[in-house]
Amino acid sequence: MTTRLASKAVTRLARDVQLVIFDVDGVLTDGSLFFDDHGGQYKAFNVRDGHGMRMLADAGVRIGVITGRNSGVVEHRMRDLGVELVMQGHRDKLPAFHTMLAGTGLETAQVAYVGDDVVDLPVMRRVGLPIAVADAHPLVLSHAHWVTHAAGGHGAVREVCEMILLAQDRLDAALAPYLR
Repeated sequence: MTTRLASKAVTRLARDVQLVIFDVDGVLTDGSLFFDDHGGQYKAFNVRDGHGMRMLADAGVRIGVITGRNSGVVEHRMRDLGVELVMQGHRDKLPAFHTMLAGTGLETAQVAYVGDDVVDLPVMRRVGLPIAVADAHPLVLSHAHWVTHAAGGHGAVREVCEMILLAQDRLDAALAPYLR
């Protein structure tokens, strides 16, 4: 198994996670924005990250997205992945976080948030397990309890999903169908 073990303290926090919220630009993507001459927007998502999100959801952990931009591309990708908790157009992510949390009935200790830039800090500072991608802003890295090896858009999300599955003793079951 290639999944990196987290520290004992992070593993304890990850065991309680029932919801993982991801930022989009810089976490689910590498942060690049592509526009065509007509204003059409394009983003590249890592297919392995998406599969990690599906494995996590299949194991019973809810998935959410809070992003500062509005994008049909994000709406389409999240629908494709079965992610229902999607809040777009929230530059101030904290009110969106409170709304999302209220809708789930979960406590902050049961939530992980994955971010990369300073706009993510208000939410990261309130969740039970704040996580940063490897290429996050230094201030974000300093507030994270766990940092991925991979950069945003390049497998960081898959790392997060597998770390949480491992901490919850669900990773072997999630991978078993592929080892028949």
